[in-house]
Amino acid sequence: MISLTDTQKIGMGLTGFGVFFLFFGMILFFDKALLAIGNVLFVAGLAFVIGLERTFRFFFQKHKMKATGFFLGGVLIVLIGWPLIGMILEIYGFFLLFRGFFPVVVGFIRRVPVLGYLLNLPGISSLVDKVGESNNMV
Repeated sequence: MISLTDTQKIGMGLTGFGVFFLFFGMILFFDKALLAIGNVLFVAGLAFVIGLERTFRFFFQKHKMKATGFFLGGVLIVLIGWPLIGMILEIYGFFLLFRGFFPVVVGFIRRVPVLGYLLNLPGISSLVDKVGESNNMV
């Protein structure tokens, strides 16, 4: 069993709250304040979980600079006050940054009883297969 340090536990909490605030901000018609809080908490939580140096190495790899630009640019635009445009840029950057993790996530979700059944339905299965066949690993 993997034991987490206190810093990593704090990071998991910050990341969880960040995702919650981002989701809640989108539910409430792209509320600027909630999205800004969610962005700050998500990025801070990621830094706490994997460490500051590894976070910088992850975001600023040469082949991920475009994705990082979109993601952090979207965060900045949300903080400035244009939540819809910022979230579109942020989501695009998120998919570019984390596309190497999608095959692992899809494989895991397919093993979950109810979700696996839903992902194997005819219309959804082909879409999930395309998402899950990323050739660019992290």
